[in-house]
Amino acid sequence: MIAPRPRHPEAAPNRTDHGNDSDQAAFEVGKGSRKVLVLSEQEVVRVLDPIDLLRELERSFAALARGEVQCPPRPQISVPDRGFSLAMAAWQPGMQICVKVVNVFDGNLKLGLPNHLALINLFDPDTGAATCVMDGTYVTGIRTAAAAVVSHKLLSRPDSRVATIVGAGVQAREHLRLLPLVRDLEEIQIASLEFEHAEHLARLEPKARAVRDLEHAVRRSDIVCLTTHSATPVIEAAWVRPGTHISSVGYHPPIGELPPALARENRVFVETMDAFAAPPVGCAELKDADPSNAATLGDVVNDPGRGRERESEITVYKAMGVAMEDMVAANLAYRAAQRGGAGASMEW
Repeated sequence: MIAPRPRHPEAAPNRTDHGNDSDQAAFEVGKGSRKVLVLSEQEVVRVLDPIDLLRELERSFAALARGEVQCPPRPQISVPDRGFSLAMAAWQPGMQICVKVVNVFDGNLKLGLPNHLALINLFDPDTGAATCVMDGTYVTGIRTAAAAVVSHKLLSRPDSRVATIVGAGVQAREHLRLLPLVRDLEEIQIASLEFEHAEHLARLEPKARAVRDLEHAVRRSDIVCLTTHSATPVIEAAWVRPGTHISSVGYHPPIGELPPALARENRVFVETMDAFAAPPVGCAELKDADPSNAATLGDVVNDPGRGRERESEITVYKAMGVAMEDMVAANLAYRAAQRGGAGASMEW
């Protein structure tokens, strides 16, 4: 017969009160069956409202700058000659905890898959229990463009009329869709290495047209949006005229799409100051930029005086992508799906 192991005299049973008449020891408590909402990419597209996203992102940028959002730096796993995987987590009071895994594999395009694939999990902040699993591919695309478009709302001149979008991929499409929501543009020029792709994209917006001469397009623009996956700068700093606001959302170390001179010689605006760290946390193009001359978008929302100072000033927004943006988009989609009865329920 085996004698029971003596307990430490100060030890007490680990019990959990579930609001019923009987207490259970921790080892007796099982998770049981729970319902988790599941949203496909198509369902997320249907329920996520772009205007709501722009509004809520602006508010959460302000909260992030005030220290009200937890948004730690992202770790990265690299698969040699294939791609990389980033884990991104965030939480803000009033929202579900959000954890996203995004995988960037360039070779996917030859396989008929997007080169960015993502999955998002939401968790109840009161218990930590899973509440939703959703495709994050569309969320990643639209939240990145939406953050850049928020920068144009805050920093481009209100009288901006001509915009140029460089690229013809997912980010270009989302910029084309969202830019008219914040500026009354007369013309949107689209430039791409594949002119036919630019032509195809331009058909989605009456004010858009494909252009072949990128330098000429940039020189006459009030707004410039870099939306490529280029490993080298796609424009020259000298092309950007005074008064322009330029945004860059591409991420491709060790250099990237934004000419470093633009960041070095002008005021830079970022999501968080982590953008000045080395990749994968920060942006390669900001390596030689002075952080003391920079501000976050949230700083500008909280204090508009920290934004554009002169009509002739060139302002630069460089995105690195932060989990707060995924959190906002995913929570909006989750709430809209709950209201509208979208998605499926999964036993977990």
